[in-house]
Amino acid sequence: MNIYLAAVYIVFGFAGLIWSADRFVLGASTTARNLGVSPLVIGLTIVAFGTSAPEIFTSATASIQGSPSFAIGNALGSNIANLGIVLAITLLIQPIDIPRSLLRKELPALLLVSALCFIVFADQTLNYFDGLLLLFLMAVFTWRVLKSLRLMDDKADNDERIIDPNEVTDDFIAEDMSTAKAFGLLVFGLVLLIISANILVEGARSVALSLGVSELVIGLTVMAVGTSLPELATSITSAFKGHYDLVLGNIIGSNIMNILLVLPVPAFLAPYVIEPEVLTRDYAMMMIITLGCAYFLYMRSRKNQQIGRPAGVVLLGMYIAYTASLIISQ
Repeated sequence: MNIYLAAVYIVFGFAGLIWSADRFVLGASTTARNLGVSPLVIGLTIVAFGTSAPEIFTSATASIQGSPSFAIGNALGSNIANLGIVLAITLLIQPIDIPRSLLRKELPALLLVSALCFIVFADQTLNYFDGLLLLFLMAVFTWRVLKSLRLMDDKADNDERIIDPNEVTDDFIAEDMSTAKAFGLLVFGLVLLIISANILVEGARSVALSLGVSELVIGLTVMAVGTSLPELATSITSAFKGHYDLVLGNIIGSNIMNILLVLPVPAFLAPYVIEPEVLTRDYAMMMIITLGCAYFLYMRSRKNQQIGRPAGVVLLGMYIAYTASLIISQ
């Protein structure tokens, strides 16, 4: 692919992501309202899985083509980008409220999963056993989310409340849209998100390869940012429309799934030896920015305040510094 065609891919990929994200969020939120399900839970499951689909797809393709380092970089880089770009830019545009239940359940789950990822990388190999361990943890996480759904039928708090089917807060939820139509819109938006992300990534990847950048760094930067664009578009759209549960639920749920669903792909399709810098540089950065995000969330929550632009500046600065170090190393 020549560089001009790659540029066309990038432009059309961006346009498709922005439009489809709005359709996807509208479908997901309306489906949640119609079914009496919390937007936070929808964000942690359907939306998070949907916006993680590009990472899963590109990692599978890379592994089948014999480039597992590309897949590893995509998974770790996407987690770094989700916090350093997606959450950071969202906070710079629109400060958001912090759901208390997310601090008690989902954020600790992300911290635990991220820490356990060290066990997977410690022996510098990624194999079938590692893949099975990660999928088992994914099953446990999914069970806990489904269990919370059952508990919500008996008791709901201010953060994970049951949505009143007659409650319409704004145009974020379609007032008279049927469940079938809303779910169809959700699926349509998801499919277009995946297609748009892959068009964009293909164009960006062609440009990067022409510059002679390594597969690992491409996965950590170009592919990670590209496959995080659905999260970015969805989060900004959600924040502007006041659905803060969906913003944080989407980002945290997506990061959990990047570890528990994306990493098993190369583990099963192309087991390989992990480069030392993956553990000392890339995994370390993922943990640092994850802990930094957790610090801001807990500190602002204790003061009953929103998380806003100062946190966004710090997270974005961390991402820029990390990316600069990758460029210098190349």
